[in-house]
Amino acid sequence: MKRKSVEEKIIDQAENLRLIVQEKSGKSESGDSKTRIITVSSGKGGVGKTNFAVNLAIAYSQIGKKVVLLDGDLGLANVNVILGVVPEFSLFNIIKNNKSMKDIIINTKFGISFIAGASGFSKIANLDDEERKRFISEMNELSFADIIIIDTSAGISNNVLAFIASADEAIIVTTPEPTAITDAYGTIKIITTELGDSNIAIKLVVNRVKSVTEAKKVAHRVITIVGQFLNTKVDYLGYIYEDPIVQNAVLVQKPFLVSDPRSKASICLKHIVSRLENIEFREGSGVGNFLKKLLSKNG
Repeated sequence: MKRKSVEEKIIDQAENLRLIVQEKSGKSESGDSKTRIITVSSGKGGVGKTNFAVNLAIAYSQIGKKVVLLDGDLGLANVNVILGVVPEFSLFNIIKNNKSMKDIIINTKFGISFIAGASGFSKIANLDDEERKRFISEMNELSFADIIIIDTSAGISNNVLAFIASADEAIIVTTPEPTAITDAYGTIKIITTELGDSNIAIKLVVNRVKSVTEAKKVAHRVITIVGQFLNTKVDYLGYIYEDPIVQNAVLVQKPFLVSDPRSKASICLKHIVSRLENIEFREGSGVGNFLKKLLSKNG
């Protein structure tokens, strides 16, 4: 029996995940989908990828979207640290058939639902028929979500590629550091090489910038090189300022969008959501604010 190549294994993993997502969300072969799947990846660790993914999920919830945040980082799963929650179970428990989705999903105080990946999550890309049927059945519990955001591992592994291949959009997070820029290009190169016919929208976010000019220079450099050597389009979503509130938020385990919604980082993130949705970012202001505005106009 002929052994499969690495590329063939990645395609098999991607197809398995894609089928799971399609059956879960009602996504058809024609592309109609109820649930939007967004992966957040980076070429290297330490660029703020997970922090971005968590706050992106919260930003979406603030404009009225029902959001599920899935921790797909196998080696250093730490979404729960930023959220300040301690998950008792993960998706691995569903595979082991000892827990249901209702048992493992966590409804956080930040308006989003969270699913821990933890160890053993890589097995999801290689399920047998029985495991796949059981997993799909449980994933149907997520049909309420408008958006599922997957925080992948840093770098490119077969598992990360499988996640990206099953998604609608892949956001690559980088910083102005030369090594981060090089790794971001390398990540995009592998995605386009291995998943060239998947029609995934690749988008770029430049994190920890000191100025708009710096962000644009980094984005222009990456997009130009990708276009020239890979003949691939990458959309520039925007940037996030270097902001001390971000590190402080991690220390107190409270996402920066919540701890300081008026900070530079928070405003930048809201602009990114606006670009993703082609809308003006407007949070739900609540009944109290509605009455305040109403009474002030009629006072």
